[in-house]
Amino acid sequence: MRKTLQLLTALALALPMTSFVPATTTSTPAQALAPQSQAPQSQEIGTEESLSVRVGGKSRSTMIERPGSGYVKIHFTDVRILPGDVLTVSNPDGTEKYTYTRDLKASLTATIDRSGFWAMSITGDKAVVSVNNPLSRVRIDKITRGYTEAEMSSQPSVQSICGTNDYKDAVCYRSSNPTEFGKTASVAKLLRNGSSLCTGWRVGPKNHMLTNNHCFTSTNGIEVWFNYQCPTCGGTTSATVTKVMADRVLKTNAGLDYTLFSVRNFETITSFGYLELDARVPAVGEEMYIIGHPAGKLKKLSLRDNNNGGGYCVVRAVRVNGSSSQSDISYMCDTEGGSSGSPVLSRRTHKVIGLHHFGGCPNQGVRIDLVAAQINPLL
Repeated sequence: MRKTLQLLTALALALPMTSFVPATTTSTPAQALAPQSQAPQSQEIGTEESLSVRVGGKSRSTMIERPGSGYVKIHFTDVRILPGDVLTVSNPDGTEKYTYTRDLKASLTATIDRSGFWAMSITGDKAVVSVNNPLSRVRIDKITRGYTEAEMSSQPSVQSICGTNDYKDAVCYRSSNPTEFGKTASVAKLLRNGSSLCTGWRVGPKNHMLTNNHCFTSTNGIEVWFNYQCPTCGGTTSATVTKVMADRVLKTNAGLDYTLFSVRNFETITSFGYLELDARVPAVGEEMYIIGHPAGKLKKLSLRDNNNGGGYCVVRAVRVNGSSSQSDISYMCDTEGGSSGSPVLSRRTHKVIGLHHFGGCPNQGVRIDLVAAQINPLL
């Protein structure tokens, strides 16, 4: 990406400048070329640890605990699950539970590799592993777990909180902005290989989701978390999360930084609704908002902008250079690492006008009209 941005810098003089928000805004207009300080907004949110814990025989159950972590994801090796037996991975109270039999593929939640498999992550800092038959045996050889708050605060991040942080828990807008809040359900957190994060969202009524190309081009090990959001404004715990695994990449493009993909167990996420594309170049000054999971947090709605006098976020420039010439729009809506792949919606149509991918203040999203031209035949 850095080489791409350097090449685009060399081309800047040959490209036309864009129009910007009128001087009634207090912020500096975005430049036509994405500056070197802007970067993709995926985010490391966890780490891998090696260990060796056997389950089976006299020890048919064990608990893996990492205090303060937001999730625990377990890898199993030396797997021997007897016919009729079940390996269970759950949280302590059993409200989140995944089961595995000899036919690992049938679970639709196992990521199989050469030495064994990764189970679906468990939300929270404790995961319980058990088998029923003492003759079944597995060994836990490694885990990934979420960073604690202290660890997350020390992680590097591209500056993309533009002034004061104006994003809020999505539910905070349920009463004041019910239409905007109503669009948040179809947006999901993406956990990549147990340790890094992006955002994705359902596009159209069929089994299709969008995120960034720089988030992934292979679905191996990609978890998709729906409903990872506070049930109350300012809360610290999530509502019940529905998790599925990404299934297939349907189309991806580095120049427009998008990946269109499908998921397993699609029927479990249809109730979360979907977003529609607004395949046009938005107007400069058009009000907009972003839904996502900045820094892996519970779902946020970025709707207000202190650079616009505390009013709504607005499109500041169009045909801004991003991964490709004139491919982006820019704005000062607050985002953070992990916001990559978030939908940018118009407040006029409440449809998607951009696919967020760069932080740097101004922040940038790929023009959805360009993406729609490539993916519409598949939707």
